[in-house]
Amino acid sequence: MPFGVDEAGKGPVFGSMFAAAVSLENPDWLPEGIADSKQLTPTRREELAATIRADERIRVGVAEITPERIDDPETDMNSLSVAAHAEAINDAFAGLEEGGILDDESTISGLCDACDTDADRFARRVHDACEQTLETDHSLEIDARHGADDESPIVGAASIIAKVKRDAHVAAIAEEYGEIGSGYPSDPNTREFLETYVDDHGSLPPFARESWSTCEDVLAAAQQTGLGQF
Repeated sequence: MPFGVDEAGKGPVFGSMFAAAVSLENPDWLPEGIADSKQLTPTRREELAATIRADERIRVGVAEITPERIDDPETDMNSLSVAAHAEAINDAFAGLEEGGILDDESTISGLCDACDTDADRFARRVHDACEQTLETDHSLEIDARHGADDESPIVGAASIIAKVKRDAHVAAIAEEYGEIGSGYPSDPNTREFLETYVDDHGSLPPFARESWSTCEDVLAAAQQTGLGQF
C-alpha cells in the first residue's frame, strides 16, 4: 500500500509544525487538481483536503510538533522532522492489522518530501523511526526526495493536508491574539506583532518558538531598551 508524507510549518517562529501522511491503494482515487500546496490558494487547499478526508478509501494521518518540543535543547529540527513524518505514518496506518486492510503479501511503501539536505539519510531515519513504533509485521519501504510534493500526487495530497492543518492552527492563534501574520520571521506583520507583544508583556507569546533567533533578538532588544530607561 503506497503512501506519501510532507510537512508544513518547519520554518515559522510561531506555532506548531505539522506532518501528514496520505495512503491509498490507487492514486487515481485522489481528486483532480492535486499539487504542491504552495501552488494552490487557501480556498482550493481546503476544498481538496475536505474531499480527501471524506473518501473512505483514503487513509490520512497527522502529527503535530509543538513549540515546546521544538524548543527542547535535546533535539533539533531535522530530528523533529523525522519524528513528525514517522508519527504521521503511524497515525495513518493505525489499526491496519486489526482491520484486515493489508493482506499477508502487502508491502507498506512510501515517499517522503525530504527535510534534510541528504534525502537518502532522511529516508533511512524515518524508516528506522517507523520500524521502532509502527505495529505491523509487513515489510516497510521508505524513499525520500526533494521536491516530492511537486512530483508525486500522493505526497502533494499530504502537503495539502499538512498545510490546511497548519493554516487552521495559525488562524486559531490569531482569533485569540489578533493579527499575527503568517508566523514566518520574514513577514513584517509577524515581526510587528512579536515586538509589540514583548513591549507590552515583557515576555514572548506562549506560542512562540523561544529558541528561534528572531525571538531571542526581539526579547534581547526589549530588555536593552528597558535598561536604557534607567
